[in-house]
Amino acid sequence: MDTQGSDPTSLFSAQPGKPCRACTDFRSWMKQQGSLQGASKSGKEGEEKNSSSQNNQKDNTNASSSASGSTLNGNVKSATVDPDDTDVPLTGNAAKYGCPADSLSLGRGSWRLLHSMAAYYPEKPSADQQKDMSTFITIFSKFYPCQPCAEDFRDWMKKNTPDVSSQKGLSRWFCEAHNEVNRKLEKPLFDCSLVNERWRDGWKDGSCD
Repeated sequence: MDTQGSDPTSLFSAQPGKPCRACTDFRSWMKQQGSLQGASKSGKEGEEKNSSSQNNQKDNTNASSSASGSTLNGNVKSATVDPDDTDVPLTGNAAKYGCPADSLSLGRGSWRLLHSMAAYYPEKPSADQQKDMSTFITIFSKFYPCQPCAEDFRDWMKKNTPDVSSQKGLSRWFCEAHNEVNRKLEKPLFDCSLVNERWRDGWKDGSCD
């Protein structure tokens, strides 16, 4: 559910006019936050600290940087956050527990869930199971936290009805949906013939054993 853009005033924003974290990658979200809070007290204090740090003697600056680096590295080393969820160092509770999802971590987590659900879907589902899966996909497309992503997914579904007839059909359908996103983002496409190795059985070379 990656997106090529973001809408700072999305209906899914926490407050009107605030950036939508779930619609934006972490770095862009931080930049948006900074632009909105540029005149705030915390922003001024940060500028004063940076200015003061730059004017200090080099020895004091190096000592301070060294101490700060040691603390930061310690926090990151003890973090339990999936390294895929962020590409920036985290400190404090963020290092221990992570932060609210941005568009990238939300997309990765969502695809893991959807592909895994399809992988364990019955090969011969009952009529009720097929109905339930169709309903789930429809509801998922309506409440996915990134509004532009959700709209894009719904548009794709209008021309590509979910195949809930079998495990093989559903797994391939989600694979093709994912590849559509990859195609738009100019990312490599996944070979959908390997979807069960990727999400259910493990690779034939035994690397997942």
